[in-house]
Amino acid sequence: MLRVFSFFTAILLAVMSTAQAQQYPDRPVRVIVGYAAGSGPDIQARTVAAQLGADLGKNFFVENRLGANGTLATRTVITAEPDGYTILFTSNGIAPTPFIYKSLGYDIFTDLKPIATQGILDGLLILVDSKSEIKTLQQFIAHAKKERVLYGSPGVGNGLHLATELFSKSAGIKMQHVPYKGASEVMTGMLGGSIEVMFVTPPSVMGLVKDGRVRTLGFTGTKPFPALPEVPLVKDIVPGFEPIGSWGIFMAPGKTPDAIVDKLNAAIHKALLNPKVADVMQRDGYIPDSRSPAETAAFFRKEVEATGVAVKAAGIEPQ
Repeated sequence: MLRVFSFFTAILLAVMSTAQAQQYPDRPVRVIVGYAAGSGPDIQARTVAAQLGADLGKNFFVENRLGANGTLATRTVITAEPDGYTILFTSNGIAPTPFIYKSLGYDIFTDLKPIATQGILDGLLILVDSKSEIKTLQQFIAHAKKERVLYGSPGVGNGLHLATELFSKSAGIKMQHVPYKGASEVMTGMLGGSIEVMFVTPPSVMGLVKDGRVRTLGFTGTKPFPALPEVPLVKDIVPGFEPIGSWGIFMAPGKTPDAIVDKLNAAIHKALLNPKVADVMQRDGYIPDSRSPAETAAFFRKEVEATGVAVKAAGIEPQ
């Protein structure tokens, strides 16, 4: 009797979930971003969110929750009602968190449910202040081998911190890390002379590059960055350097019904095909993605596991 009851309960829940998904969304949706307004991830989130709102008829509004390598934003989502009305947009900066915090307080595989990858960014830019005497990546490496160099990132274990440390190992240099709360604060520190160099996702700094306020020394991707084809590839200068890129991903609380996740996945894919959205993605160097929720989850797990290996190689200790 209990088995029959459980069977009908499962059917009822499935029917309710499908009905809920058909009505979704019937009110505004919060898109939580753990990065500063104007940063690369923020620009990507707002671009897609605006199109989701236009396509689905309800406002998808971005809410920035800064701090602790995006973990504050993540906690906001995993503790929200799993109904699709609070979702997370994050970058590969989330991947190191299980390996850099001794007590993270949640499981990123079970407490979060991947919805869709927004796109893959082939690489990162290496920047110095335009007033710096350093003109090329070769000059910078030679300088760093002789002098004390400070670099900044949005926190210990952040993806940009990890990328810088992996570059340093390949280049045979050692730099001192200065952690900040966000990428915009890192930029302010560099322009103010507190640090010398930073790694950054291209979208948030293109205005500064075009205005001549910063100088690009290299791009960590596999091929030249479309908007800056003259910037040299790090892999062509530093022997043994493995290209480092980034990605964006939408996620929901772990117990969000599959039917809602499937609907969001399809809506995100449709949004990425919109010419206005596609133009922004292409301009910023992102390759739009079309993975299903299951494929997105598999991709996410693989990336997190690979990042764990990289964190160990970079010698970053859990805090």
